[in-house]
Amino acid sequence: MSERLTPTLESLTLLSDGWLKKYELVYRLPDGTTHSYEAVSRKGPEAYQAELEGLAQGAKPVPDAVCIVPILPDDSLLLIREFRYPINSWCVAFPAGLMEPGESLLDCVNQELHEETGYRVRADFDRDPLMPLPQSSFSSVGITEENVQVVLAYVEPDGAAEPEPSEFIETFTLAREEVAHFLETNTTPIGTRAQLLLEAVRRTHTLRQRLNLAQNPLTREDFA
Repeated sequence: MSERLTPTLESLTLLSDGWLKKYELVYRLPDGTTHSYEAVSRKGPEAYQAELEGLAQGAKPVPDAVCIVPILPDDSLLLIREFRYPINSWCVAFPAGLMEPGESLLDCVNQELHEETGYRVRADFDRDPLMPLPQSSFSSVGITEENVQVVLAYVEPDGAAEPEPSEFIETFTLAREEVAHFLETNTTPIGTRAQLLLEAVRRTHTLRQRLNLAQNPLTREDFA
């Protein structure tokens, strides 16, 4: 990477404040000219600039949020339909939420699961019930630096969900053999992560059928 021609961040200016903050980023391009780019972040100017400078140096991102792929005791997947204000529509997704500074992955997963779905991480599982993907990822690199840790979680019921008053969420389940039909017939808008992960499950299930393999519980490799 050190040999690539890379733009250099010269300045960062806060254009508008709020829960989401809009910034103007000015870069020096390899040919010496400057390029202005608009981006958004939940971080304040100092924290945002430190994050961008760290990424430029190859620092490992600290996840801002978690996306949970809940696996039920019968090996089916738990998903949600949630009304999402930016698109003025319901959207198919996996449970997700912001991580508080210093919050453990287990605590964050349990809190978001309970609030949105009424489930929790299984306490009786015979191995680690959380399987985070090896690398966290960015939500939308064309507009923000938000970083998300995707984690597979073996879950069980935990009473009634407790969403915020402004959150409208309903849960549904999909067995692996139902995923292909769902992807082919669903007309509700769907989040990118949910679409890609379900497509991975569909292809894995199809391959297992072709090879006549035993239907073992899902593992991280089923999403690779």
